[in-house]
Amino acid sequence: MPRPVFLIGFPAAGKTTVGHQAAAALGRRFVDLDDAIAARAGRPVPALVADDEPGFRRLEAATLAELIAATDGPIIATGGGAATYADNLARMRDAGLVVALHVELATALDRARGGDRPLLARPRGELEALYASRAPVYRRAHATLTTARSIAATTDALVALITRAGDAPPRPWVCLDEDRSYPIVIDDAMLPTTLGRVATAGRCAIVYDRNVEPAVAAVASTLSAAGATPYLVPIEPGEASKSLATFGELAADLIGLGLDRKSTIYALGGGVVGDLAGFVAATLFRGVPIVQLPTTLVAMTDSAIGGKTAIDLAAGKNLVGAFHQPRAVVAHLPWLTTLPPRERAAGFGELWKYALLDGEALWTATEALAPWAATTLRPPPQAAAVIDAAARLKANLVSADERERTGQRALLNLGHTIGHAIEAAADWTLLHGEAVGLGLLAMARISHRLGLADAALESRIGAALTATGLPTDVDRWLTPEVIARVAVDKKRVAHHVQFIASAGPGSCRVVDVATTDFADLLRP
Repeated sequence: MPRPVFLIGFPAAGKTTVGHQAAAALGRRFVDLDDAIAARAGRPVPALVADDEPGFRRLEAATLAELIAATDGPIIATGGGAATYADNLARMRDAGLVVALHVELATALDRARGGDRPLLARPRGELEALYASRAPVYRRAHATLTTARSIAATTDALVALITRAGDAPPRPWVCLDEDRSYPIVIDDAMLPTTLGRVATAGRCAIVYDRNVEPAVAAVASTLSAAGATPYLVPIEPGEASKSLATFGELAADLIGLGLDRKSTIYALGGGVVGDLAGFVAATLFRGVPIVQLPTTLVAMTDSAIGGKTAIDLAAGKNLVGAFHQPRAVVAHLPWLTTLPPRERAAGFGELWKYALLDGEALWTATEALAPWAATTLRPPPQAAAVIDAAARLKANLVSADERERTGQRALLNLGHTIGHAIEAAADWTLLHGEAVGLGLLAMARISHRLGLADAALESRIGAALTATGLPTDVDRWLTPEVIARVAVDKKRVAHHVQFIASAGPGSCRVVDVATTDFADLLRP
């Protein structure tokens, strides 16, 4: 039985047009939720909303519930506010594949000009606030398709996504052009099945750090069963391996093993392995396929997703790199048992970042997971949901803004402007997640000083970091050297940095901060 597909997004994103065309291409039934509501009520939706919006939302939820129960797997275009009401989004996610169509506000207003869309006739300030409030909700979809492309291209991308997703349980997807879309599989016990689906025959290399040697045999066995000939290529663990020297050595080793343009690299490990192997994959023979197999919380929720690859220079972290998307990301949760307690706790630096980006529900879920950070036990059942939520949010931001051109993906730098500067100034003695946690504290202080957040946000973040064993002594790190490193941040434009501020969970935004202002903004 095919699963239903739900299209969500801001008004004028193209949900009805794209959904109708995709349904025709796939031979499925198409339903416009607003049309179904109007038929049920005997009145047009604009009139229903104008007379009694709360009543309309209840009718909308009831009509959606009937469609969720359908057994023919329809493609359903929902109204712009449907996903934001009550538990509508949760029920859609449980029932089928939820795809958000992303549209910039200016584009939506251009498309709606002259049409019957009372919502978009509101004053510009109200629309900007509404757009900002709904964006975090839309990012909870399983996948995001940007509608900056043509209607035909968006339709083709949706058809391809539905076809590739099949009837498997919905999972996060990074959706890009030119057949570069890929799934993120959060797997608890079925590694041979999940990895076997993305494995290819021929020579391949498993690049791993020595901390994860217990996981190598199972990966090699799975690839061999799929017809591949895997070669094992270890690197030394730690940030020091993200260097030009190690990059050259690894590339030479892979050439010496006889890999060619059709060979696949499997990056098994944390962020260091993913970044280094990804950059080698991006440049070897001008690009070879890579599959990311993250073994740490930081990699599973962040660094393995999105195609950013890089190595470090003496001047700073990740200053040389390339965008090179993987063919798939397979996160096998039992691999997390290879982590020492400090590494596990450090992973929560990124989890707290995602909780701030996503909202109170993920913040609460991360708080509930916090006691596990100090153990060496297998991940508890709720870990999969938290990791999935973070990975989904990362995937959707990447899908909407792969190359950081619209400001959507820039949100992922929350906590990283100061965090990266601290990490480099500490000569990598801090783990990445520890530095990000300190960066979040610094971010809260800056947000307060800019008038964007309450002073209590810094204390709230500090308590969260303490609960997961992360350092909170941010003031000892706010040295002139750290402030100076902000001036060479990758997000700097002229004498300003695109800084990600936050008012609390679910409320984050990009602001321009002059590099000369950071010292005053960060003073104790």
